[in-house]
Amino acid sequence: MDNEELTLFRDMARRALEQEISPHIEEWEAQHAVPREMWNTLGAAGLLCPDMPEAYGAAGASPEVTFAIIEEMSRLGFGGIAAGYGIHSNIVAPYINHFGTEEQKNHWLPRMVSGEVLAALGMTEPGAGSDVQSIRTNAVKDGDEWVLNGSKIFITNGMLADMVIVAAVTEPGKGAKGISLFLVDATLDGFSRGNKIEKMGQHTSDTAELFFQDVRLPANALLGELNKGFVIMMEELPRERLGIAAQAVAAAEGALELTVNYVLERKAFGQTVASFQNTRFQLAEVKTDIALNRALLDKCAAQYAEKALSSEDAAMLKYATTEMQCKTVDQCLQLFGGYGYTVEYPIARFYTDARIQRIYGGTSEIMRELVARSMLGR
Repeated sequence: MDNEELTLFRDMARRALEQEISPHIEEWEAQHAVPREMWNTLGAAGLLCPDMPEAYGAAGASPEVTFAIIEEMSRLGFGGIAAGYGIHSNIVAPYINHFGTEEQKNHWLPRMVSGEVLAALGMTEPGAGSDVQSIRTNAVKDGDEWVLNGSKIFITNGMLADMVIVAAVTEPGKGAKGISLFLVDATLDGFSRGNKIEKMGQHTSDTAELFFQDVRLPANALLGELNKGFVIMMEELPRERLGIAAQAVAAAEGALELTVNYVLERKAFGQTVASFQNTRFQLAEVKTDIALNRALLDKCAAQYAEKALSSEDAAMLKYATTEMQCKTVDQCLQLFGGYGYTVEYPIARFYTDARIQRIYGGTSEIMRELVARSMLGR
């Protein structure tokens, strides 16, 4: 897709988001939830899983279209929705497309494209966050079926999900070499959800704890090869971190736009806030930080398109952009003064939505460790 086509698509996506989400975002934020129908609406608008193959009802576009939708959501201040969208369209759908059987693709992808099925990713557990190798949820073979037991926590889309990709131990004692992935239908007996987890931000992203008690899975629920789940996760991490970075950079751009408009109108001591040197210097610093990270994001996106984005570069990108997001949004909020601390002003949502970005998808500390290992070894 050339730049002109991508720009036209961005404009279309932004108009659809402004029409379908903007009028309701304050209400949904206050309710700490979005209606399930919103996902059907996004599907009807052609915004879900756009880079999946046309054979499954999608547009067959390039991944950059999915990243562009994430960016437009983030730039508009829909951080929670962007997070849920990223899980569904940028992570789960590619997992299935890259590693699923034709039967699995035909069963799940068309309904994910339409919004009939909302997907989630079940990796994190109470005792295993960034350390995926320490998961305890397990699946035991019983005849032609698997019996799944365990729990997952902090699962985005967890309350509404119709299907969850679950990482489980299938060969105990083998660590990463004994983990497999399963496509778990949320209607199966033994699948349950805990209370919705209330968060400090991303209120339009429903987050839940999931429980599996003797959930019987058919043989065709296994995604990819047996005991290759960790390998699959590692292969897909660059795309996941690229999506988080897209969210970070675009959200920072959106926060800056809000701030520039505010300081040009707000007056203090008889002049606009924009006329003070401190304001001008702060905004210049923010714009520069965003531009540097935008350049890194574009470089990594180009590498990904050529199947050349390394896990180390993806880690650097995720670390740099999310740290920048939190820093620059904080600087922007400061220029709003007391108003910035009120939920009446969207800049507050940009601020609270940003904080989780340095944690999920691998913490900043883990990202630094991965980069160091690439230079120094273990």
